[in-house]
Amino acid sequence: MKIIGLTGSIGMGKSVTARLLRVLKVPVFDSDACVHQLLKGDARADIRRNFPTAWNRTSQSVDREALARIIFSDPVAKARLESILHPLVWAEQQRFIAKCRRAGRRTVVLDIPLLYESGRDRICSKTICVTAPSFLQKSRVLSRKGMNSEKYKAILDSQMPDHDKRLLSDFVVPTGLGRAFTLQKLKKILHSLS
Repeated sequence: MKIIGLTGSIGMGKSVTARLLRVLKVPVFDSDACVHQLLKGDARADIRRNFPTAWNRTSQSVDREALARIIFSDPVAKARLESILHPLVWAEQQRFIAKCRRAGRRTVVLDIPLLYESGRDRICSKTICVTAPSFLQKSRVLSRKGMNSEKYKAILDSQMPDHDKRLLSDFVVPTGLGRAFTLQKLKKILHSLS
């Protein structure tokens, strides 16, 4: 089975690319969605204990905005959060891969924003980086609810630069030229891997 790592900085079109891969009948593991589930489930107790100011007592849940403010301003806190979440996400990824293997799938995609930063590229057969011009990236991100320039800069500063991700990747998919172009590029990549 080929394990493809899909990555890209915030606002580069990774979510749309993952949806297009699903359209092409490739199973995709969404690491961000997994983290959101963990924040509601298995990671709640550890996060409450380690980040008490990010715990909403009223709803008895993790306040993701408060948690984001903490980790984007404190590298030690970010590393502590990653030490809680990454092993749980990796375990879910392994379950996903095993399930796909049992189902006879030939190719799967792991959608991992911090693919290189977390070292998960080492388990991948190939890697794909999605990219877009910086003006388009910024426009996409700042149009999101609750986003502002300061938060956008903090997120960018916490991620490997786009240029470095592109250099490390086996394939680069530009997403600023429309979905049809991205879809064709993905088809060519998948064909080259079969």
